[in-house]
Amino acid sequence: MSQPHRVVIVAFPGIELLDVTGPAEVFSVASRVAKADPPGYLVQIATADGGPVTTSSGVRLMADLTLDDANSPMDTLLVAGAIELVDDGVVPVIDHEVTHWLRHAAPRARRIGSICAGAHLLAAAGLLDGRAATTHWLTAARLAAEYPSVRVDPDPIFIRTGQVWTCAGVTSGMDMALAMVAEDHGQDLALATARTMVMYVKRSGGQSQFSVPLSVQSSSDDRIDELRMWIAEHLAEDLSLEALAARTHLSVRHFTRLFHQRTSTTPAAYVEAARLEAARRLLEDSDRSLPEIAAASGLGSVETLHRVFRRRMGTTPAEYRRRF
Repeated sequence: MSQPHRVVIVAFPGIELLDVTGPAEVFSVASRVAKADPPGYLVQIATADGGPVTTSSGVRLMADLTLDDANSPMDTLLVAGAIELVDDGVVPVIDHEVTHWLRHAAPRARRIGSICAGAHLLAAAGLLDGRAATTHWLTAARLAAEYPSVRVDPDPIFIRTGQVWTCAGVTSGMDMALAMVAEDHGQDLALATARTMVMYVKRSGGQSQFSVPLSVQSSSDDRIDELRMWIAEHLAEDLSLEALAARTHLSVRHFTRLFHQRTSTTPAAYVEAARLEAARRLLEDSDRSLPEIAAASGLGSVETLHRVFRRRMGTTPAEYRRRF
């Protein structure tokens, strides 16, 4: 009978609670959904001395074992992250005891991953040298500056290079864990786990940390917020300036001024960005042809699809699909 995948999550004082509990819950739910005996995953939390740690939210997290006890062979080794607020922004917390342990423990794991600013600990341990990696957008520039041998990409929610995974943190740690479940046990179990957790069924690693509705400032006008949500669900319809203004029962001039005031962008730019995001997701998650994607995303033609990708992404749809 096969043994469960042993997942060790390293924690230390000040970590983000969800960086630990999010992935842990994904693996736990996957085991329960699969109803296998033994379970698909055994999740353990390791701290330096095996004692509890206080997270950034003030919640104390109990450990299962010490770092030394965790040295036995493990399937998956994950490192949570922590950040500190300073006057000019945020800085990642580097726990040097964890970093020292990682240098010796990482070779014993089949798969290594970091959540949020945990990427800084992997980098400090030399585990990201020569690899592509991501982290939370708040600390990505610092990671790139301090570790020039790491190819930092601040946009994706998670990146896998060989056996090393890194993610943007917070909820993206759950997306990364779902992808690991899919790798270990197949896409059907990952989808069933996502449905059980009421998660977005498949958010691929190449997806941006910011969706279009989140990339513009919050609107205090219900009409504009409702319109933005409506646009996302009707990308293939007429989204001309005149049509959008009519939908909000405003003149074109008043609508244009109000939309820009609430979102800091123009209606046309917003619609194109929303359609591009939809096209990106279809390229990542489906095998639909380029004409089908152009039509479904509202971009209309393959020519327009190519033009928008080249202008906004600096690549072609085909190359983007190969990458992600």
